[in-house]
Amino acid sequence: MKLYNTRSRTKEEFVPLQEDQLRLYACGPTVYNYFHIGNARAFLFFDVVRRYFEYIGYKVTYVQNITDIDDKIIEQATEENQDFQEVAQKYAAAFLEDCAHLGIGAPTHQPRATQVMPEIIALIKKLVDTNHAYEVDGDVYFATTSLPEYGQLSGKKIDEQKTGARVAENMSKRHPADFTLWKASKPNEPFWSSPWGDGRPGWHTECVVMSQNYLGESFDIHGGGIDLVFPHHENENAQAMALSGKPLARYWMHNGFLNIDGEKMSKSLKNFFTARDILDEYDAEAIRFFFLSKHYRSPIDFTRELIVESDKAVDNFYKALEAFELDSLNVKEIRCPECLRLEEDFRSCMDDDFNTARAIAILFDLTRLAKNSESSAENRLDAARMLLKLGKVLGFFQHPETRLSKQMPDLSKALIELMLSYRTQARAEKNWAKSDQIRDDLKALGIEIKDGPTGSTWDQRN
Repeated sequence: MKLYNTRSRTKEEFVPLQEDQLRLYACGPTVYNYFHIGNARAFLFFDVVRRYFEYIGYKVTYVQNITDIDDKIIEQATEENQDFQEVAQKYAAAFLEDCAHLGIGAPTHQPRATQVMPEIIALIKKLVDTNHAYEVDGDVYFATTSLPEYGQLSGKKIDEQKTGARVAENMSKRHPADFTLWKASKPNEPFWSSPWGDGRPGWHTECVVMSQNYLGESFDIHGGGIDLVFPHHENENAQAMALSGKPLARYWMHNGFLNIDGEKMSKSLKNFFTARDILDEYDAEAIRFFFLSKHYRSPIDFTRELIVESDKAVDNFYKALEAFELDSLNVKEIRCPECLRLEEDFRSCMDDDFNTARAIAILFDLTRLAKNSESSAENRLDAARMLLKLGKVLGFFQHPETRLSKQMPDLSKALIELMLSYRTQARAEKNWAKSDQIRDDLKALGIEIKDGPTGSTWDQRN
């Protein structure tokens, strides 16, 4: 397996720190609002990373944080006239609900920043004690010039760091690139007691603590959106390097941006959509297909037309399963040589830096095989089994019985309405025998007919 490592800017062979074990950390949300559809790309992709490693036999420990104290949360709490904890809890619950709706599995651990405050303070104290950090009027800053390796993840050199869009102007800092570890509290803001006074932690330190608490001082993969490379992940890695001399993670994986109709998603352009907005309009598996049909490192353009096409593609997968009993599809042994070859091709695609676009093409090949009337019944069944097996690796077919059962109700309703129209016609012709026969036949199938002054209605008995 080869992964593109942001740190080296090359594809590298994946070698776990512990054989057959994967320790993975991916940045979660800051819960001050509903997460947007661009965030969903990262959450979905690292869900697939976890699923694939489990499929090839790894024991996976997957940690995803929830940042529940931050300037944006405090601002939102003021706007909503609520306590910051109430705001954080509301949007954290919404995040978990939306992830479940998207078919994103729960991580092994999902810590929240406010739960690890003693550990955060202890880490900052170590950095101060080793002269990698300094305090000014209750604020604590990381001294970037104390770490020769600073900038190795993002490629940004300290000498080039000047006040600008991503480097805040602050005359208290020794260097413009120095970043905040601890913020002194302002009036009416939440705070925790520390050796430097009342305050709260910086975002970069929270993630270091939450990842290392469960994965150790250095782990296999750290992931997130490309916008997190600098300053967030650079600053996380700097703290780990300063404390242990080891990078926080061996491999750094970052997914590309999402654009909306060719433009960067922005509230000012009124093209900002939450995942909840999109889930109200489209099926979750169509959204998953849309994201996975492009390589994770490539930018992707969101259009409703593409989501509609994605939904048709997913529907095509399910249609390939319709001809088979679900129980027969869950048999593990698959003998068809063509299907086994396609599974090897699927693994080759995924082992090449998670090329899900090519892996999805394998699902289409299996779909065609499952529908091929010229193949033997046994080979078609094997193709359907393999389609279900590999599709689940990508997060499809999580509840196939639900989706497949939905194929019939619409048709059933149409047939019932058709039978009802025949009965109405028979009644108009005073053909009471035919009318009663249709009523009795439907009743035998669990359909109750009720005749009223405005016509006949039906209901399904439990």
